[in-house]
Amino acid sequence: MIKTLMQLLASLFLAGCSILGIRNSAEAAYTLILQDGDIEIRAYRPLLIAETHVDADYANSGSVGFNRLAGYIFGNNRQQQKMAMTTPVYREQQGEKIAMTAPVLQQKSAGHWRMAFVMPPEYTLSTLPEPLDPLVEIKQLPAKKVAVLRYSGSLSEEKISTMADELSAWLNRHAYKALSPARSVAYDPPWTIPALRRNEVHIDIE
Repeated sequence: MIKTLMQLLASLFLAGCSILGIRNSAEAAYTLILQDGDIEIRAYRPLLIAETHVDADYANSGSVGFNRLAGYIFGNNRQQQKMAMTTPVYREQQGEKIAMTAPVLQQKSAGHWRMAFVMPPEYTLSTLPEPLDPLVEIKQLPAKKVAVLRYSGSLSEEKISTMADELSAWLNRHAYKALSPARSVAYDPPWTIPALRRNEVHIDIE
């Protein structure tokens, strides 16, 4: 029997997150280059991700995308292998490609979203289980430098847009060149107390 979204979420975050914002899940590794209040410049190592694209509005795309990817790490793969959750969960609006070389370079297009789970670091492209769902893709992202704005509270589309504008303005003031649009990054399940949530927006930079 197919698990419901809430059952998947509960299982997925059972060891790593709670209503109080306590996290034990592994986190994608990075090196901190600079910090200015809630804004950081980080250097990320290459990452393996499982991603999916969803044609839906913001609210529905989150449910569909999360359910699909959670199914993959819970055993909906050719090896029927379960994997641990690694944070964060990436989400961004998708559209027409921009002529650049970074892996996530899209312009906004209403109703099309990309969601991605970071895979545990012990896996490689050759050892990750093969998804059974053709809408789940495995990709390797290269090392990159990323500007990050951390915040708590709502993970609404409006809040993400406001934080993205704030981070873009900071990059402009400090003469950083953006290589991607902003993407939403989440570390907690939706039932976490908003004030204790860890949310971020990321923009790849030169």
